[in-house]
Amino acid sequence: MAVIVLALGLVLIVEGLAYALAPSLIERLLEMLRALPLDQRRNAGMVALALGVALVWLAHLMGADLGG
Repeated sequence: MAVIVLALGLVLIVEGLAYALAPSLIERLLEMLRALPLDQRRNAGMVALALGVALVWLAHLMGADLGG
C-alpha cells in the first residue's frame, strides 16, 4: 500500500510542477489533444501505459523494493 501512495505522490508532484511552471503550455497541449481523433488519443494512452509498466519493471530489475 505504501508503494501505491508513494507512486501517486510522485505523479502529483510532476503534474503539479507542470501546471505551476507552464500553465499556458498545458492549455496548448490540451487543445492539441482535443484536435486528435479518439483512436489516436486511445493509442497514446496505451503507449503511456506500456511505458509506465516498462519503467516499473525496470525499477524492479534494478532492485527497487516494490512492496512484494
